[in-house]
Amino acid sequence: MKTHHLIILTTVLFVVLFYGETPGINLGILGIAYAVFTFFKTPEKNKTQTFYILWAASIISSLAFAWYRDFPSLLAVASSLLFLGLKSKTRKLKSLFIIPVFVTNIFTFFCRFFSFEKWLPKFNTSGMLQKTIAIIFIPAFFIMVFFCIYTYGSDHFATLFENIEFDFNFLDFFGLAILGFFIAFNFWNFSVERFIYKQNHYLNNTFSAQERSQKATFSFMTFDLERTSGIVTFLVLNVMLLFFIFTYNYEQFYEIPKTPSQLSDETHERVAAVIFSIVMAITVIMFYFKGAFNFDKNAGVLKTLAKIWVVLNAVLVFSAMAKNTEYVHNLGLTYKRLGVYAFLLLSIIGLVVTFLKIQKQKTNAFLFNQMLWYFYGMILVCSYFNWGGMATKYNIRNHKGNFEFLHSLNYNDEVLENTFPQEMKTKINDDRVASDKATFLSKILYYESIKK
Repeated sequence: MKTHHLIILTTVLFVVLFYGETPGINLGILGIAYAVFTFFKTPEKNKTQTFYILWAASIISSLAFAWYRDFPSLLAVASSLLFLGLKSKTRKLKSLFIIPVFVTNIFTFFCRFFSFEKWLPKFNTSGMLQKTIAIIFIPAFFIMVFFCIYTYGSDHFATLFENIEFDFNFLDFFGLAILGFFIAFNFWNFSVERFIYKQNHYLNNTFSAQERSQKATFSFMTFDLERTSGIVTFLVLNVMLLFFIFTYNYEQFYEIPKTPSQLSDETHERVAAVIFSIVMAITVIMFYFKGAFNFDKNAGVLKTLAKIWVVLNAVLVFSAMAKNTEYVHNLGLTYKRLGVYAFLLLSIIGLVVTFLKIQKQKTNAFLFNQMLWYFYGMILVCSYFNWGGMATKYNIRNHKGNFEFLHSLNYNDEVLENTFPQEMKTKINDDRVASDKATFLSKILYYESIKK
C-alpha cells in the first residue's frame, strides 16, 4: 500500500471513528490500525527486535486506552506509535531524536504538503481528469445552479425540502478531516532532515579514537591536575554524603514521631532533595568521565571513588524509599505516593546505568540513550495497570482513609460497591455515567466490565 493510500485511508478512518464521538474505544481502534498498517508497510530490514517490541507495545497501549481512557494510557499510545514510526523508517537514528524529528515535521507540514511530487504518485492525469470533470464536476455545477433557481421560483418546490432534517455538522466534519489528515500525513510521510542525521554520531554509546586521547578540558589546567581535581572532589563528596546519610536516617527513624502533616511535608522535602542530589551526582560524573578519564591508566583511584559515590547515592535513594513507605504505612496509598516510588526507581536505574558507564567506558550519550527507554518503559507500566484499584484494595485492607478519600481514586467502582454499598448508591461517578450514555465508540471498556 502506497503512502498516499495510507494517508487517505487513515484520514477517513479518523473521521468515521471520531465524528460525533468523544475519545474512548475509537482511539484504541485507531492506534491498533496505525500499528497494523505500519507493520505491513515497514521493510523487512527495519523489522528489528526493537521494532517488534514497539509494535506489541503500541497494540497493548491502544487496548489500555480503550479500557481506561486516562492520561498515562494516552501518553503510552502516542509515544509508542511515534517510536514505532521512527524505527519503521530508520533503524540507525538514535531514538533521542524523536522529538526534533516530529517537531520539525510539524513546522514543515505546509511545505511538504505542497511538494506533491514527493508523496503523490506520478500518473497520466489527462484521462482521469476528463472523466472527473465530465461525470462529477459539470453535473454537480448544473444541479446546484438549477436547484437554487427552482427553489427561488417555486414555494411548493422549496417546501419539499423543509421537513427533511439533515443532522450533519459540516464544521465538525471538516475540522476532523483536517486534523485526521494532519496526523496521518505527518505519521506516514515524515522526513528526517539531513542535519539531524549529521548529528547522530554525537549520541554514540562508545568513544571514538579522537575522544580517547588525553586532553584536558580547560586550557589553564593540565590533564594530571584535572585528574587530581576529580580525586579531591569525589573524596570530599563521599565524606560529605556519608554524614548526610547518617543525619538523614537519624532524623527519619529516631526522632520524635511526627504528625501526619509534618510527615507529609518532610517526605516531600526529602524526596525532592534526594532526586536533586541524584541528578547532580550523575552530572558531576558526566563532567569528569566525558572522555579521556575513561581510558586513563592512572585514573583507578578516581574511578573507585566515583563508584563509591554512586553506591552511596543508591543507599540514599533506598532511605527515601523507606521514608515514603513509612508515609504510606501511616496515611495510605495515593497516586502521588506511587509516583514517588516511580521516580525513586528511575533514580536507582539511573545510578546503575551510571555505574555501568564508568565500568564499561561508555559515553555520556549512553546514559541518555538508555534512560530514554527506561522512562518509556515506566510510562507503559503506569498505563497498563489499574493503580487506583490496587491502592484502594491496599487502603481498605489496612483501614486507611474514609469513603470520600477512596472514591477520589479512579477505576475502583467494583471494590467500593462491595465494601461501601450504601455510600455508592448516592455517589455519582461522572465518567461512568458518561460512558453508560455514550455510543459504543465513545465508551470506556472498564465501566462496561462492571456489573450493572
